[in-house]
Amino acid sequence: MSIDAQSKGTTPADDGIPTPAPAPTEPTPEPKPGTTSGPAGRGTLRPLLLRLHFYAGLLVAPLLLVAAVSGLLYALSFQAEKLVYRDELRTSVGERVLPLSDQVAAAREANPDGTVTAVWPSYEDGATTRVLMTSPEVDEGLSLAVFVDPYTAEVRGELASYGSSGALPLRTWLSRLHVDLHLGELGRHYSELAASWLWVVALGGLLLWVGRRRRARRDLVLPDRTATGRRRTLSRHGVVGLWAVTGLVLISATGLTWSRYAGENIGALQDRLGGATPAVSAALSPGAGDGGGHEGHGDGGHAGHGASHEGADFGIDNAVAAARGHGVDGRIAVTLPADGTGYVVKETDNEYPVHLDAVAVDPADGRVIDELRFDDYPLLAKATRLGIDVHMGVLFGVVNQLALAGLMVALILLVVWGYRMWWLRRPTKDARLSFGRPVPRGAWRRLPVTALLPVAAVAAVAGWFVPLLGISLLVFLALDLALGALSKARKTPAGPPDTPSGADAPSVTGAP
Repeated sequence: MSIDAQSKGTTPADDGIPTPAPAPTEPTPEPKPGTTSGPAGRGTLRPLLLRLHFYAGLLVAPLLLVAAVSGLLYALSFQAEKLVYRDELRTSVGERVLPLSDQVAAAREANPDGTVTAVWPSYEDGATTRVLMTSPEVDEGLSLAVFVDPYTAEVRGELASYGSSGALPLRTWLSRLHVDLHLGELGRHYSELAASWLWVVALGGLLLWVGRRRRARRDLVLPDRTATGRRRTLSRHGVVGLWAVTGLVLISATGLTWSRYAGENIGALQDRLGGATPAVSAALSPGAGDGGGHEGHGDGGHAGHGASHEGADFGIDNAVAAARGHGVDGRIAVTLPADGTGYVVKETDNEYPVHLDAVAVDPADGRVIDELRFDDYPLLAKATRLGIDVHMGVLFGVVNQLALAGLMVALILLVVWGYRMWWLRRPTKDARLSFGRPVPRGAWRRLPVTALLPVAAVAAVAGWFVPLLGISLLVFLALDLALGALSKARKTPAGPPDTPSGADAPSVTGAP
């Protein structure tokens, strides 16, 4: 996954492109379209992949670096959150757990102007109960989480809480940094552009690395210990990219599911394939509100916000008991009834094996009016749910978070090594400051039509489905054409004033 794979003074085994030879006495003809050049066995797609990888790595790598650093911080925020907010999250174990109604009453007493919308009961010994409320004290899209001691009903603290994940201020801030750099909708373009190109750079780099010739097979999967200088950097870059490519592609794909433009296309395709995420219905009568929410990533609130239930209510404790009678137990979230809807009790254990069953309970008599089992999710909805949980670092708990952190470190190293290789390719005898040379142009002209047409078709489909990828690809193409025209203009000397332009000018071999 190198930003470039060509170096001054290298051999064909080093980067796949022969070392430039001294100028021949006879002009060297241009390769005809559809022919290959270089050592035997080189694929016709390799030069094109090399150039695409170079430009994508050079121009998109800064975005990938920002996403990797912020993603690393987010992956570590789960454990940091337990330390920073330990006073709110944990308490001493008491003799018995008080009824949930008493704990909710304590939260209401501490915040008389708020409206309780959901309750996350204590799920293990020493864990506090989280009562979520609407409140003018928190920003739109957030809830006020009141942490209540389940043994004494003492309020342990209050914090802003985000979405169905229950992220607290530290993790919420890092999440927004990763998603949009705290720039709102404008900032989301950065993360979508990074996710759009990550899989392209990763898979292109994999093909380039696997297709290289090497002295020993072990050099494919382990760094070359005999290499020095740029070849050593290339070896490290390629090996780390090889080991990280699967995770990088998975992160890219799952990240695109909640992006703005590509996410809409993915959602529409998922719906057409019957893979939409189902939701439990809490409506007490036809046409009433739905108490279930989409169980995907980024649920910014809870059903029933800003509304209140009117009529008979047999209480939250009885609703939880009814849900447990139907197998919904363990770590749960209870959404309180609003006008026209009942209680919704959902399992929230995202760690594998996941427990995400849900039921809706009639507040008047405790009758279960709807239920939804995770086993009943469409296969595509299950895959999406699990993929998103992997991306968010919750599916396998601490192991998942450490794996994400390691993957982000790998991506940071890949970017740094890529830029280092580019820097090492700079002309060292130039008096002025110079940067690394680009990969030679004209790679696409060496493709046979039978390969060029499928490549163009794949690029068009990918660009349509992932719009920011398509737009930026066109920008790269325009930039490449502009640089080629500029290079040609600089290399072609102007003819004498009394001579037709270019009549006696020497030919420029290798012109774009």
